[in-house]
Amino acid sequence: MRLMETKRPVVLIVEDEFLIRMDAIDMVRAAGFDVLEASNADEAIAILEDRLDVTVVFTDIQMPGSMDGLKLAAAIRGRWPPIKIVATSGMTEVSREDLPSGSQFIPKPYSPREVVAALRELTSQTSTEAAMPKPHFPPEG
Repeated sequence: MRLMETKRPVVLIVEDEFLIRMDAIDMVRAAGFDVLEASNADEAIAILEDRLDVTVVFTDIQMPGSMDGLKLAAAIRGRWPPIKIVATSGMTEVSREDLPSGSQFIPKPYSPREVVAALRELTSQTSTEAAMPKPHFPPEG
């Protein structure tokens, strides 16, 4: 296992759709986070086993592989309780009881503002937020 030297929170993005994953990576990186990526839950687990610095996992719910995003969230909470979870889906309605305590759900299509706000809330960036660049998002609508 490696502990990488990082001053910024690390977000692991788990999304099987390549273009959506690339867009999410750009959005989260522009907000000042360090970003890792996985295309399914199995890759995400392997990354988490190797990295001790992941702060938040931002995961799609409907993914191919051995587990979906809800099972991934449960596995993360069981093995790495401090890691925060943000789940997203455009097809599945998720209730509070479906996700581990303290997790957040953002329906697709999501806006960069709501994702960044959730990530900042979960990482409690009160001390580092001032040092992070403020992303510029075009007006919605």
